[in-house]
Amino acid sequence: MVVKKVVKIGDKAPESALKDNRGKEIHLSDLKGKKVLLSFHPLAWTSVCAEQMKSLENNLTSFEKLNTVALGLSVDSVPSKNAWAKSLGIKETKLLADFWPHGGFANQLGLFREKDGFSERANVILDERQKVVFVKIYKIPQLPDIKEIINFLKNLK
Repeated sequence: MVVKKVVKIGDKAPESALKDNRGKEIHLSDLKGKKVLLSFHPLAWTSVCAEQMKSLENNLTSFEKLNTVALGLSVDSVPSKNAWAKSLGIKETKLLADFWPHGGFANQLGLFREKDGFSERANVILDERQKVVFVKIYKIPQLPDIKEIINFLKNLK
């Protein structure tokens, strides 16, 4: 059995280029100078994942004030993510498709659940230099507390 190394505070985020729900390629390196919330959810079209992604959209103003870009990530394909975003009324938040290689970015962070074929439910925060400053893995059925994330960002020096 291979033991995966989960990303930890102080690690540099690996470079990634993932397509968002509109098919636009998002490069993590283009976000230097901003904090980045990587909000991993297992699968689109599920209730807890929907609430997690809607919480990102509903808190856009707070994220903007905190110089933070919130990104939702899962192993679903671009067309699936786009249809799902539209069904949820998500207009601004980018939902990234970690589709091919399947879960590749989540795997780089040690967050891919090989036996399940999807990522952990997790939040990872990067600072402006793309160093990891926060990592939290949740139980799959647990909705992450967005207030905890916003409070952490407010207190980040």
